[in-house]
Amino acid sequence: MAYATVADRNAIENEKPWDQRKLPTTTYEMLSQTAAKHGARNAVSFSLMSDPDAKCETLSWDTLREKTAQTANLFRSLGVGENDVVAFLLPNATETILTYLGGQVAGIVNPINPLLEAEQISAILRETNAKVLVTLKAFPKTDVAQKAAEAVRFAPNVKTVLEVDLLRYLTGLKKFIVPLIRPKNPTNHDARVLDFNSEVAKQPKQLAFADSTTDRVAAYFHTGGTTGMPKVVQHSYSGIVYNAWLGDRLLFTEQDVQICPLPLFHVFATIVSLGASLGSGAEVVFPTPQGYRGEGVFDNFWKLIEKHKVTFMITVPTAMSALMQRKVDADISSLRLAFCGSAPLPLELYKRFEAAAGVTICEGYGLTEATCLVAINPPEGEKRVGSIGIPFPYTDIKIMSVATGSEVGTDEIGEICVSNPGVSDGKTYTEADKNADLYYGGDKSETQYLRTGDLGRIDPDGYLWITGRAKDLIIRGGHNIDPAEIEEALAGHEAVAFAGAIGQPDAHAGEIPCAYVELVDGAAISSEELIAFANEHIHERAAFPKYLEILDELPKTAVGKIFKPDLRKRAITRVYNEVLEKVGAEVREVAEDKKRGLVARIAKTGDVKDQDIEKALGDFTVKWEIVE
Repeated sequence: MAYATVADRNAIENEKPWDQRKLPTTTYEMLSQTAAKHGARNAVSFSLMSDPDAKCETLSWDTLREKTAQTANLFRSLGVGENDVVAFLLPNATETILTYLGGQVAGIVNPINPLLEAEQISAILRETNAKVLVTLKAFPKTDVAQKAAEAVRFAPNVKTVLEVDLLRYLTGLKKFIVPLIRPKNPTNHDARVLDFNSEVAKQPKQLAFADSTTDRVAAYFHTGGTTGMPKVVQHSYSGIVYNAWLGDRLLFTEQDVQICPLPLFHVFATIVSLGASLGSGAEVVFPTPQGYRGEGVFDNFWKLIEKHKVTFMITVPTAMSALMQRKVDADISSLRLAFCGSAPLPLELYKRFEAAAGVTICEGYGLTEATCLVAINPPEGEKRVGSIGIPFPYTDIKIMSVATGSEVGTDEIGEICVSNPGVSDGKTYTEADKNADLYYGGDKSETQYLRTGDLGRIDPDGYLWITGRAKDLIIRGGHNIDPAEIEEALAGHEAVAFAGAIGQPDAHAGEIPCAYVELVDGAAISSEELIAFANEHIHERAAFPKYLEILDELPKTAVGKIFKPDLRKRAITRVYNEVLEKVGAEVREVAEDKKRGLVARIAKTGDVKDQDIEKALGDFTVKWEIVE
């Protein structure tokens, strides 16, 4: 049936309760069912290079099932049981897909962002108690192998490191040159090192152990960006299967082809994109190890769509903006839909992209803590630009007052709270204390609603709108300011590509609004002009930005979200240095402490006493400490 309205959503739910749908219990059962139906069809494709003529490795569903079984058998042979963890620190590649799938068949898979520093990688490895790490063998133009080795050195729980050598993807002269310039492989740890592909090849092509018979935790995904110790979220088979079922029921058939240039350590690429293919039999294409960040991907993107006859593209606003700076230079008539997530999509960008590419854009909403999918602008229904659409079937959303904890009415703003098969009651994070106050609901007999930390409202027609982040609220002298109001005002200027508003430390008010802006290519405007423009379009005086800085590029996560912790660090450093300069000290760095949040580390630059620094910073609320 079509998925166009809230009535369609309700009709699907009324077919039968969720727990009465006869769905696979495990990832391997789901993969096996899809392989039985569509065995010879293409399942996954990967290319090291973005050139449409470059070598592309494609696995059929039968081959993907066989290689997943071999990979899971390898992990079991290395001592990985159902409660043990296989971590991977990899760019996109066929081996990354096999590790993701095989890891959750054998035990619990833990994807890790390769952009993290070694300290954070090591902290995740220790938090998850990973037994095995799959990572790169040293390769030119990447430091993943070096960071992995350093991380394992401080994570003695990792007993085996399996190395993936990207050399096998190269052809021609490059295949002979790379071994000559390859960096030395780091070995500064005690873990055993083996070659991934050689070890996988030794394993039988059928699962050599009994698959799980009940629901269990199958994956750990970390949240956060590129600093501090990220929280680790637990995903169960049931939530993974739910997301795959949504892709199969509402979006794809085995005739579809997705292109997903997003990183496989993120839920958007794994749970949503790859998961939807596992459920439906659609092919999914992963171009280059870095996805959208890969060399030449934007320049060749439309040609890749033509080559693979892509019907559905996975994207984010920052990627769409970059694509609009390239001419559509290929036959993309196969393309039907674009699924955009991770950040709000500006109206003008929406219009330009639809006009240029001739496709329908569906904005969606999900979060790692809910396994992923929550809502979507219905593929066959009305797209309300700026909203994130209607909840998926079997997803219930309540908007709760931040002040009272009670449910608010239609079109009233509160915290978005979610209940669906992807929400694990009381067990969202691996650290038990992180689950405190994370849910609305009564005792265990009542439905638990995950508090997303997002502010939003539901309009009279059931469409969900995000208005900001509860934890991003700027609190100026007890007055709550939604940063989205500042960001939306600035985004209305034709020179502004992206804007991020935060609260900068203030000795009097606690926080005052400040903003950081990235301009569109070729634009020229001053900070003063942008502040004046923003003030004309912001409705409350308290929200007027007191400081605005234009950056060459705003910090962003791997999936294109503006990374506000980096902006906060920048603001703390600037404000504190203005004060500390007078006493003979400076901010050496602002670091994220696991329990205290952001902490400014202060170094003395002159003959200054500790109490002078304490007096200078005493009226600020951001934590600080003196370092040597």
